[in-house]
Amino acid sequence: MNRSEKHRATMTTAGLNLIAQAMSIYDSDLRLVVCNQRFQEMFDLPDALITPGARFEETIRHIATSGEYGPVDDIEGFVQQRVDQALDFVPHYLERERANGQVISIEGAPLPQGGWVTVYTDITRTKRIEQLLRARSEEMSDQLIVHTEELSATNRKLAATITALEEAKRQLTEMEARTRLTTEMMPAHIAHVDAEGYYTYTNRRLSSVFPSRPSEILGMHIAEALGAAAYDKIAPHLMAAYQGDSPVFEFTENHDSRRIRVAFTPDATGGVFILSMDVTEETQTRVALQQARRREMAAQMTSGLAHDFSNLLTIILGMQGKLAKSDLNPEAADLVQATLSAARRGGRLLNRIAEMTGHRSLRPRATDLHALLQELKVLATPSLPQGMGLSIVDHTPDVRLLLDPGKLQDALLNLILNARDACGTQGQITVSAHVVGQTWLEVSVTDTGPGFSKTALDKALNPFFTTKGGEGSGLGLPMVYDMAKSTGGDMRIGNTVSGASVTLRIPYRLAPDAAGGLALLVEDSEELRATFRDMLIDLGYAVVEATSVDEACALTADIEGISLVLSDIKLQGSATGIDLADRLQSARLPCILMTSLPTSDPLFRTALKRCPVLQKPFTTHQLSALIKSDSAA
Repeated sequence: MNRSEKHRATMTTAGLNLIAQAMSIYDSDLRLVVCNQRFQEMFDLPDALITPGARFEETIRHIATSGEYGPVDDIEGFVQQRVDQALDFVPHYLERERANGQVISIEGAPLPQGGWVTVYTDITRTKRIEQLLRARSEEMSDQLIVHTEELSATNRKLAATITALEEAKRQLTEMEARTRLTTEMMPAHIAHVDAEGYYTYTNRRLSSVFPSRPSEILGMHIAEALGAAAYDKIAPHLMAAYQGDSPVFEFTENHDSRRIRVAFTPDATGGVFILSMDVTEETQTRVALQQARRREMAAQMTSGLAHDFSNLLTIILGMQGKLAKSDLNPEAADLVQATLSAARRGGRLLNRIAEMTGHRSLRPRATDLHALLQELKVLATPSLPQGMGLSIVDHTPDVRLLLDPGKLQDALLNLILNARDACGTQGQITVSAHVVGQTWLEVSVTDTGPGFSKTALDKALNPFFTTKGGEGSGLGLPMVYDMAKSTGGDMRIGNTVSGASVTLRIPYRLAPDAAGGLALLVEDSEELRATFRDMLIDLGYAVVEATSVDEACALTADIEGISLVLSDIKLQGSATGIDLADRLQSARLPCILMTSLPTSDPLFRTALKRCPVLQKPFTTHQLSALIKSDSAA
């Protein structure tokens, strides 16, 4: 509840306390929403029974036990009867005489959203006047006239009170509707369960967090609503909340392998408020960032060492090259060649280390996975022995996915060649792909070889661990693992009944509908690149990205179908966006430059002679207008 709503609630309560009648409002579960001070005073209720959330049946039990209804033989039966009557939600009016001689009227009306508003009025004086009227019906005395006038005044006050009550009822209904609308628009499930675990409130968003579960769960037990698998994961935390803790935790649900974050907050009545949300994309992004930080740290640690070792290897190669030209005996010549071979292998290993720890930005683009897997078979088959088969099992939908096809294909080729080496001269390798829910793309490479040893299962992802002796670098699987982690995904290794299995899991993201075609975005600022990327996607473009002129030119040479180039003028390196526009003229690619330079700057004037120029900052609408005008021209 925000400050404005709290203010309204305070004003509503203050207004209700000004009403002479006692009043209470209960929700559809017969829990107290609000009451005024007169209600507590009339029935001498303890504070616990006038606190929002107090049960109607507890209030009736307290009043009956105090003798309000006179002698009652079966208290529990009487309470249940009153509860059943209330649950019928039928308007009613009755008058009764209390044990203290006071006569009250009780008028109940159901609310549009479910629940009750009830008004209790002291009509003792009115009843006495009625008795007086009956007793003196033949004598129209001055006293009767006075009492009649008093009755009229009372009726006027009652009419004013009813008007105030209706306004309070309207405000409460409006506040409830506004609160429900707000909660139902939130991308999270907000709910409340009572002390027994039954839902007393829900914003009907459970299915947005757990797609396999229902949304209409009011009155349902939480174990039934979530299902046994999910409930088993949250049950210990729910028990902790019932004991007064406020746990916040995450778990992976079984149906779609989504990552769910849940917060439990106990309330004053023994129940628990629940907030749960899908944080799968947040987790994927966090994993990718963590992997980028690890690679950056590894690069910092290895770059200096790699430089020094590279220099040493260069010296060794030079000296051994000179020795090889000398007149040596056969044994010494063999030693020189062995030294040269080892030094060259060291150089290749340094290159692999640099490749693994260096900056390797992903270039996701709209990709036909069916075509990628078929091309993979064509590329890998010539490298396999004649007695070895390679099959592709593709169960992915007919959609274009947003991923880096080059890095995924390189990773799968690496895994296929590893499987080939494990199988020897014959066997079977299978690449299978399927989608887990709408969350993950899983691609597995299995073989019929001997499988991973226990040591390999423990250490296969550690850099430099290899089972190939001097023939292996121990960097193949770690590089595939790095690729999967860089996307926000993961990699699992294991054994099947027939051999080894390596499974890549990467985020399943549909490529946007590229109504505008394919755009190349060239910007060296990561934050600005993200902003401009969103603009282009909003305009219907699929986007590939570069940070320098050389990188942009390489992409335009490798990728067909680029229909627009949007580039900053100042970029990494010495070349500028103007140089890029000059190089793209022969390819007839439309180019738009953008800059923060003032119009008086010579670079700005030079750029304007080549192609349209946008001054930063600019809006999506301005970019769209310039694209359309450039297309028309």
